Amino acid sequence: MISLPVYKYTAMTKSGDKTESTYTANSETEVLAMLRDSGHFPIKVQEMVEKKEISLGDIFNKVKTKDIAIFCRQFYTMLNAGVTIVNCLDILRHQTENKKLRKVIGDVYEDVQKGLTLSEALKKHKKTFPSLFINMVEAGELSGTLDTVMNRMATHYEKEYKINNKIKGAMVYPIILSIVAIGVVIFLLTFVMPTFMGMFTGSGVELPWPTKILLSISDWLQSYWYIFIGALLILIVGLGYYGKTDNGRFIIDNMKLKIPVVKNTSEKVITSRFTRTLSTLLVSGVPLIDALEIVSKVVNNKVVEKKMNSVKEEVQKGASLSKPVKNTGVFPPMVDSMIEIGEESGSLDDILDRTANFYDEEVETAIQKMTTMLEPIMIVVMAVIIGFIVIAMALPMFDMVNTVEM
Repeated sequence: MISLPVYKYTAMTKSGDKTESTYTANSETEVLAMLRDSGHFPIKVQEMVEKKEISLGDIFNKVKTKDIAIFCRQFYTMLNAGVTIVNCLDILRHQTENKKLRKVIGDVYEDVQKGLTLSEALKKHKKTFPSLFINMVEAGELSGTLDTVMNRMATHYEKEYKINNKIKGAMVYPIILSIVAIGVVIFLLTFVMPTFMGMFTGSGVELPWPTKILLSISDWLQSYWYIFIGALLILIVGLGYYGKTDNGRFIIDNMKLKIPVVKNTSEKVITSRFTRTLSTLLVSGVPLIDALEIVSKVVNNKVVEKKMNSVKEEVQKGASLSKPVKNTGVFPPMVDSMIEIGEESGSLDDILDRTANFYDEEVETAIQKMTTMLEPIMIVVMAVIIGFIVIAMALPMFDMVNTVEM
C-alpha cells in the first residue's frame, strides 16, 4: 500500500471558531474538498514534510556525478540484458559503493515495489538525483525506451564528470601556490622579521617607509594573531555562505563571464553543457520548451540561466531557437549557426550532439590555456609580495653599512 501525504490545515467553523488538525489525502485539493463538505472555511493547508536527521555520514558521503554515471551505466547494462526494473534496483541497492546513494536506491526500490513508476519514486529524492535525470527517465518510461535513456544518461554524466575533473585539476596548482605564498609571507613576518626588529630600532638609522609598514604588520600579527585567524575564518565562511545565495551566485557567475583569463573557459564549459544536454533531451522526445527549462538549470550559471529563460519565452512566442540563442551573447557564433542548420534540416538533436563533442575537446584545450596563463600570473604576484618583504628588510641594512663606513 502506498503511503499518502499528511496535510496540516487551519480552518474556520460555522460558529466562527478556528480549528487546526491533520488529514491524510492524495492532494491539497482533496483536503479542501473535505473541509468544504464539513462546512468549514479553509484558511491554510500545508503538506507536512517528515524531518530527517542529518548525520556526519550524509555530509561527507555526498552523491557525486561519478556515482550517478556509474548508476546509469549499470542500470542500462542490466536493462539491456533483460533484467526487470525492480530486479535492477534490488541488485544496485546491494552493490552500490556510495552509502548515501545505496540507501536512496533502497527507498526507490521499495516505492517501485509498492506500485510507483521509477520516475515517481525518483522524484521523492530530488536532492540526490538531478532534475535532468528524473525528466529523462520519465520520458523514457512514456516512450518505452528506458534502456536507451539510461545509456544516454550514463554517457552524459561520464562526460560531465570528466569536465568537472579537468576544471578541479586545473585549479589545484593555483590554490596550492596561493596557500604556499600566504604561508611564506606569514612565516617571514612572524618569525624572520622579529629577529631584525631589535637591530633596526637600536641602530639609530631612519627606517624607510617599506620597513616601517612591514614592522607594523609584523608587530600586529604577533600581538593580535587570534584576531587575524578569526577574521580569516569569518571571511572564508561568510564568502562561502554568500556564494550559495542567489545574489552571491549571480555575482560570482557574472565574474566568471567577465574575467579575461576565466571567461573563455567558462563560455566553452557552458556551451558544452548546453548543447550536450539539449541534444540528449530532444533525442529522447522531450518538448523543446520543457528541454530549455531543464537546460537553464543544468548550465550551472545564474546569469546564463536568466538569459535561457528569455530564450524559452521567445521560442514560446514562435521564434526559432537560433536567433534568441545568438542574442544571449554567451555562446560562440558557431553555436547559433549550427542550431540554424539543425532547424532547417530537421536534425537539431544530431547537430547539437556533434557540436557538444566538438566543444568537449575545446574545453580541454581552454582549461590547459587557462592553467598555463594562471601559473606565471601567480608566480609574479608571489614574487612581488615576497620581493617587497626582502627589500624592506634589506634597505635598513644598506643604510647601516653606509653609516659605519662614514
